Amino acid sequence: MAIMRYPESHKQAVRQRILEAAAEELRRHGLSGIGIPALMKRAGLTHGAFYAHFPSRDALVAEAIRTAAADSAAGPLADALPLQQSLAHYLSTEHLAHPERGCVIAALGGEGSRQPAPVRSAFAAAARGLLAAIERKLHPRRPAPEPSDAALRLASAMVGAVVLARLVEDPALARRLLEAAASAATPATPAAG
Repeated sequence: MAIMRYPESHKQAVRQRILEAAAEELRRHGLSGIGIPALMKRAGLTHGAFYAHFPSRDALVAEAIRTAAADSAAGPLADALPLQQSLAHYLSTEHLAHPERGCVIAALGGEGSRQPAPVRSAFAAAARGLLAAIERKLHPRRPAPEPSDAALRLASAMVGAVVLARLVEDPALARRLLEAAASAATPATPAAG
């Protein structure tokens, strides 16, 4: 009896499907809000298939955080987008209402420091990636190897506004938080240079 094996590209495609589902579900429900069986079901796979792709739940969570961060880096924080367009997306009611499709730092960052080392490392890389993206937007012609104080202030305002707006349970106050962060960023935005 011949055993049929899938090509490596199939295994990579399945792994990517798991990571995308995990990135979305973890941002929606929190790091402890979904178990492996439910996650695998969401990806259209059986629980048993999990271990063919990941050695542990922590390994999956760390990779899912990296996947979510890469989505933001390629989407709303893409280098090709001007700062104001990135701000408009990040500080929007759409981002506020859909953490599952948004910034992993704003959705889960508060949980990151209490996680095992591989997950903390993934969060650290995601946070540094966010800071670097903001730095490149502020200084597109001369990005610094380390984030400038302006990038630190802007990233803090962006993430903080989204986190607070999700917490206040008051749509008017939430909008004000987003608007305040956007207006605070505008005067500090240097000319492209």
